Amino acid sequence: MAEGFESLEKCFDKHIPPEELKEVKRILYGSPASKLELPEEAIKIAANNGFELAGYKITASEEQLRAPRNVRIGAVQNKIVLPTNQPIAKQRDALHARIKDIVSAAALCGVNVICFQECWHMPFAFCTREKQPWTEFAESAKDGPTVKFCQVLAKQYNMVIINSILERDHDHQDTIWNTAVVISNTGDILGKSRKNHIPRVGDFNESTYYMEGNLGHQVFQTQFGRIGVSICYSRHHPLNWLMFGINGAEIVFNPSATVGALSEPMWPIEARNAAIANSYYTVAINRVGTETFENEFTSGDGKPAHKDFGEFYGSSYVAAPNGSRTPGLSRTQDGLLVTEVDLNLCRQIKDKWGFPMTARLDMYAKLLSDAVKQDYKPLTVYQD
Repeated sequence: MAEGFESLEKCFDKHIPPEELKEVKRILYGSPASKLELPEEAIKIAANNGFELAGYKITASEEQLRAPRNVRIGAVQNKIVLPTNQPIAKQRDALHARIKDIVSAAALCGVNVICFQECWHMPFAFCTREKQPWTEFAESAKDGPTVKFCQVLAKQYNMVIINSILERDHDHQDTIWNTAVVISNTGDILGKSRKNHIPRVGDFNESTYYMEGNLGHQVFQTQFGRIGVSICYSRHHPLNWLMFGINGAEIVFNPSATVGALSEPMWPIEARNAAIANSYYTVAINRVGTETFENEFTSGDGKPAHKDFGEFYGSSYVAAPNGSRTPGLSRTQDGLLVTEVDLNLCRQIKDKWGFPMTARLDMYAKLLSDAVKQDYKPLTVYQD
């Protein structure tokens, strides 16, 4: 990465003449998201605590029979706070303190639903394939310390919180899952989603710790709309996105942890494509920083062993069903992205484009049902 390269959008702003910049952004991003005025007190908290704060607004057309359904979404990206060789409790508590500061700014900005990055309460140690000490971060999705911490914040700020953790399932022989706990603005637990697709790509060989989720594609009805959670690697699977739409989602969050050398060209495309294809909003969230571990590990590719697996590139953003999106947060800096969206846009785009109505699910259901059978033969036509 070029030193000092903070974001694609800032590069555009710096180098493209103003008269052309508007057209470039229209072609790349569709209808521009407008700036959202944020309170001075929140801006001050961000400045004092060293995190980026950005606000945008995505609107819908005025309707005669429905009032606007405006919801403010918060997306948080951050580095770990302490080195990975520090005691587990200290690492976790330091991250709790960091997030508490960011959530306080989100509350001042009127955020209704906030989502943190994948397994935000710990370093992304799954690259190491060492069980200890990393499995000690795993906690109950019912009453673990990170869950309790988020329940207090949710109730205090009247805010729905998507809390992505490493879950230890005490009811099923201490099985470990990669899980997002959905906490209501009352502080009650609405339910949880588990990571449906697990990578086996280079350093991201996560099946050492947990396997594919078993909870399907639940959508949670909240006071601020119907939300789904698609965790990290699941964003590469179009059918995974589809199922949240079929189950009625209006916003799908994608808490992630991914590095530049592996996936950055895909990042701006996948969540935005999902928003277009499924007529809902998507919220793509990625870590920042580089995490270093004491013991070397390899990628299984013949290259030298290493103690880190690259730089998380942030760039968190919100995409809308009409193809528009916000600018991304910084590639390098902790940040809070506040986006006010009108959920009425979901149905308006369904009416305009008709993607769900013309999806021909009956046809694909039969084809998929056939394709998973052991005796399936691809429907290939050969020339005589």
